[in-house]
Amino acid sequence: MPEAYIVEAVRTPVGRRGGGLSAVHPADLGAHILKALMERSGADPAAVEDVVFGCLDTVGPQAGDIARTAWLAAGLPEEVPGVTVDRQCGSSQQAVHFAAQAVMSRTSDLVVAGGVQNMSLIPIAYASRQAATPLGLTDGPFAGSERWRARYGDQPVNQFNGAELIAAKWGVTREAMEEFALRSHQRAIRAIDEGRFDREVVPFGDVRHDEGPRRDTTLEKMAGLKPLVDGGRLTAAVSSQVSDGASALLLASERAVREHGLTPRARIHHLSVRGEDPIRMLSAPIPATAHALKKTGLTLDEIDLVEINEAFASVVLAWLKETGADPEKVNVNGGAIALGHPLGATGTKLMTTLLHELERTGGRYGLQTMCEGGGQANVTVIERL
Repeated sequence: MPEAYIVEAVRTPVGRRGGGLSAVHPADLGAHILKALMERSGADPAAVEDVVFGCLDTVGPQAGDIARTAWLAAGLPEEVPGVTVDRQCGSSQQAVHFAAQAVMSRTSDLVVAGGVQNMSLIPIAYASRQAATPLGLTDGPFAGSERWRARYGDQPVNQFNGAELIAAKWGVTREAMEEFALRSHQRAIRAIDEGRFDREVVPFGDVRHDEGPRRDTTLEKMAGLKPLVDGGRLTAAVSSQVSDGASALLLASERAVREHGLTPRARIHHLSVRGEDPIRMLSAPIPATAHALKKTGLTLDEIDLVEINEAFASVVLAWLKETGADPEKVNVNGGAIALGHPLGATGTKLMTTLLHELERTGGRYGLQTMCEGGGQANVTVIERL
């Protein structure tokens, strides 16, 4: 089968809600990273055959096919098209899958995959009305669907309920989640201080580093927070941060590598996506990982690094319990609890970090997965070259 190679991978720093990127138009965030991607790769922008971008909540400044808008805002060739993908939190990871599939099918030779999200400008609760909307309210995405009601009843469909259900099913305590969250901040701060992100991050103006990690957080401070849901275990401290950012990869065929004089850094070894219970919503990385390992014949012992999105601490802790993975290989530079989760950009952000960390440590295989709305999860395995 033809190979799909990762030639370049970059991201902006992740801005906090109301932080240094909060007033930046999403098209300008996307344009910034696309321009840097093409400059660093050395590829001819006119040779790109498509730009596949992830983005949720495509209203206001994120509407109108933000992939195309960002490419044009970057001053890049008008003949290159763009398409915007929404697989919820896995949108830009799915963008990588679509781009890789185009290359592997010989449909295209050079494709950009990435994503952008400005959650400060467009809060998730405003745009989707899904964050805490129980079934049956007039503004929810499931309101009025008699067939949905017939299958799933009046159960609340939101990420907070899903994360609480996971904590209960896998016996994840609040204390365990707070310890995990603290470790995420500590790892992220270490990565920043040691310059581990320097090669992958393209500064935006005065914003040069991820704004989310908290140097002053403690278990005592976390213990004082109120639960997100009455009687629940989850708090803001064990949840991913509202964030702003953009990220992108350039994928190339063997022919494109040869014709453009490019240097492949990794190849796409495997890509798949699976679904599970949409009410529990966030546990799909567990069966999706099992499916990917079965398809590839790999074991988790052969995987050098794992990036699993820290939407909530319960998601990762349940995955660790179920898979038996080594925690020392998982999110070694922190995750979304500390670094933030700019929804549509997170997939390629994680893959950018995964690639660079494999290169830093000399690892061979990296696995990435993340929970997604609707009870879904993408899995991508990359092999460093």
